[in-house]
Amino acid sequence: MASAETLRVEVAYCPGPGPGVTDLVTLALPAGAAVSDALHASGLLARHGLVLEGLVFGVWSRRCEAATPLRDRDRVEVYRPLRVDPKEARRLRYKRQGKQAAAI
Repeated sequence: MASAETLRVEVAYCPGPGPGVTDLVTLALPAGAAVSDALHASGLLARHGLVLEGLVFGVWSRRCEAATPLRDRDRVEVYRPLRVDPKEARRLRYKRQGKQAAAI
């Protein structure tokens, strides 16, 4: 368990175009640290060429601001923009499955 002055936090980012690639960093930060502190301390921004302004991120799958204070064992997640509209992907899948079902 972390002491009262230290927070244990994870920062996660999936840089790849597909699933399975995750850059996960575990940090020990001082109490009162914010999401922006965790992002800078993790080195993810520099490693992946990201800029804090314009990024979308959250804590445990809930969007938040850069100034959001962290609690012990929080997980900060950096989200990539969607490459395909989910509705369009669903239409394309349905179209493919329809052709396969007709061939049977």
